[in-house]
Amino acid sequence: MKLYVISGLAADFKVLERIQFPDQLEVVFIDWLIPMKNEIFADYVKRMAEKIDVSEPFSLLGYSFGGIIVQEIDKIKPAEKIVILGSIKSDKEKSRFIKFGEITKIPRFLPERMFNLKSLMMYSVARKLVDPRNPKLMQYVKVTNQYYLKWSIEQVSAWKSEVNPKVIQILGSKDIVFPVKYSKPDYVVKGGTHLFPATKYKEVSKILKEIFDK
Repeated sequence: MKLYVISGLAADFKVLERIQFPDQLEVVFIDWLIPMKNEIFADYVKRMAEKIDVSEPFSLLGYSFGGIIVQEIDKIKPAEKIVILGSIKSDKEKSRFIKFGEITKIPRFLPERMFNLKSLMMYSVARKLVDPRNPKLMQYVKVTNQYYLKWSIEQVSAWKSEVNPKVIQILGSKDIVFPVKYSKPDYVVKGGTHLFPATKYKEVSKILKEIFDK
């Protein structure tokens, strides 16, 4: 069976590269696309789903924002299984920080120039949110298009969805972006920050084997 994988916001697959995926899966990575100007989320999801072959059974795996994307893809191209790492199953699981952005719509009004990942300010904010102990955070960030970054953060803030019973959720116990206290995950990686797929890859590999051996 093919497993289509989407990484985290602005990240390539370096953050997932040490995970040992089950042998029976053919892993296919889907790269992030740059959203078109004023593109609505549903249309973007359709474009992200274009590489998925529905002529045979498949599963989906998404990390962080990628976890939100794969849940939306399942609505138009249903998967056998959906696994999300460091992500949420519905808008009810958003942190107070993200809900504040949703209510105030602050991300929409911030200028694109603020979404410059080369700036010290953006690095400091990202590191504080994602993994305060990891000074090499930016090695995982590969998509630096400012419009994409601003647009993506707006979509996370605005996302609305009910829980899909097919979704299998894996969270880190110390994740600040999507705190475990707001969710009821199927698996919790002890000591894992938002970067747990990279730092706790052995635990993640074991969990994925359990999920796909069932």
